[in-house]
Amino acid sequence: MRDLPPTATLRAFEVATRHTTFTAAAAELCITQSAVSHQLKNLEEIWGLPLFQRGKTLSLTPAGAALAPLVREFFSKLETTLADLREQKGRVRLRVNTTYSFALKWLLPRLPGLARLHPEILVTLESTDQAINFASTDADVAIRFGHGNYPALHTEFMFREQLFPVASPALLQRFGTPDEPAELLRYPMLTRDGADLVPKWDAWFKQVGVNTDVLHENVRFADTNMTIEAALLGQGIALARSGHVEKEIADGSLVRLFDVPFPSPAAYYFVCPQGIETQPHIVTFRSWLLAESQQAQLNYR
Repeated sequence: MRDLPPTATLRAFEVATRHTTFTAAAAELCITQSAVSHQLKNLEEIWGLPLFQRGKTLSLTPAGAALAPLVREFFSKLETTLADLREQKGRVRLRVNTTYSFALKWLLPRLPGLARLHPEILVTLESTDQAINFASTDADVAIRFGHGNYPALHTEFMFREQLFPVASPALLQRFGTPDEPAELLRYPMLTRDGADLVPKWDAWFKQVGVNTDVLHENVRFADTNMTIEAALLGQGIALARSGHVEKEIADGSLVRLFDVPFPSPAAYYFVCPQGIETQPHIVTFRSWLLAESQQAQLNYR
């Protein structure tokens, strides 16, 4: 650390890398041109490296060009962190990574409850459908949908959903309410496209003993939320996961069809790097999350 110069000297270097003259750099720093020149000369002596080629205009040497982005990043991260700490006002930030659909439909509606119980925790949500890699993300913890196989991570089971058909009241008014699962074959069906951990219509029909090779479908959706939205608009019947239609079932905007148990083979898991699960704010969040999950699991049976 003996090569680490004073912060003011580093700031002079960072500013000078963005200007073509010491005079312009001095104007931004509100100091004299000679003071800037002295600080940069001192920095070159400390590091034993020429940083600028001096002439009518300033230009960086190869060493200066290599160091400039590092110093710039240092100040950027320092300013961001300080602003972040001031914004938190004594609260501890917890960065949670999960899928977009889960965040929107399940976690987000429950976060006000966490805020009431634990106002000291400031949750930051980020969403991605990609596999979590804690080495390349700022997330502290994650919620993932899968089979619980997350090597080298602390993993805890949360809950498992049920799958069932849903339709809007308007669609049922047009087509009538089906009495038997086989009657669904005459309805427009909404299907989720692509590879998925969640079974699709063919698996559900097999579960209820209906043989079918062809569904009456017009559009396939690449996103769970779009499928549910299409069902809300009365465009067809969707095969929904219980955690994604809680509000819609409760307020009557979607109707569950047939009380046939069909648990999803994949479930939700809380994951984080090994060792950090014992940090106080993570223990608090994890305990709250698992309590909410246990209640959800009871509701989904």
